[in-house]
Amino acid sequence: MSAISTSTDIREDILRLKQKRNAVILAHNYQIPEIQDIADYVGDSLGLAFRAQETDADVIVFCGVHFMAETAKIVNPEKTVVLPDAEAGCSLEESCAAADLKAFLEENQEKNYYVITYINSSAAVKALSDVICTSGNAVKIVEAAPKDRPILFAPDQNLGAWVSQETGREMDFWDGNCYLHVEFTRESIQRIKDDYPDAAVVAHPECTTAVRLLADEVCSTEKMVDFCRSSESQNIIVVTEAGMLHRIQREIPEKNLIAGPTANCACAECRFMKMNTLEKLYNCLNELSPAVELDEEFREAAKLPIMRMLELSK
Repeated sequence: MSAISTSTDIREDILRLKQKRNAVILAHNYQIPEIQDIADYVGDSLGLAFRAQETDADVIVFCGVHFMAETAKIVNPEKTVVLPDAEAGCSLEESCAAADLKAFLEENQEKNYYVITYINSSAAVKALSDVICTSGNAVKIVEAAPKDRPILFAPDQNLGAWVSQETGREMDFWDGNCYLHVEFTRESIQRIKDDYPDAAVVAHPECTTAVRLLADEVCSTEKMVDFCRSSESQNIIVVTEAGMLHRIQREIPEKNLIAGPTANCACAECRFMKMNTLEKLYNCLNELSPAVELDEEFREAAKLPIMRMLELSK
């Protein structure tokens, strides 16, 4: 049975429970503002992976999507890892099933692929990989890849194409994408640029090539904060999930941020990221459920490429 708080200020109940459980609340940049504001740390996948590895809390509450909580559990097997909504998935994770990747690698065994996998993937897929990457460190990870082996980049072909362009490294790409970022179009962004001709454009590398070509900067969500802070432009069009604007506006209130519209919607919100609510956050802290559980042998296999990523990212 649900244990929804009846307090007039659910924030107070969450903070009380956090102290009682010796918990840390990690929130992705795409979470709703109320969750970002109560979290101990807000960041991108790479930053939160480091936070998960470093924490001395007994309980990690991961406000994001399922693969993020799995990653925290992989590097913290002794800790309790919970997430507000276990159904909060990811279209990229869904685009690359472990069984399909395993079959592909077996069919192409003679190529001896060096498998670089985006963190937006399941623990089972991570276990089949040589190294993990995020949008924030993908260029560095590819640059460090052995030169005598072909690279398979999975599952985001748009991020892979951008990294290939940045590094000059040829790669084979898995046929996957973020359902939200591919909804941004050159036409939808150009319409906003026409209204704000002096605006700078910062876009996530999960966007298509046509959109990336319009951007003044292509980078991870964490690096978007730095770009917006240092940009001489007062108006900045932010082409990624709308939750990112709350994080940037909180840190850089003097800039006018404009949400990049998709072809069909003025406000680009990830349906998975927005499944988490304050009520669900309270419940998972109160019940310590839903919790992430992984088979130990399976977890160890997935840990190796994650730790390789963290070492290369220092």
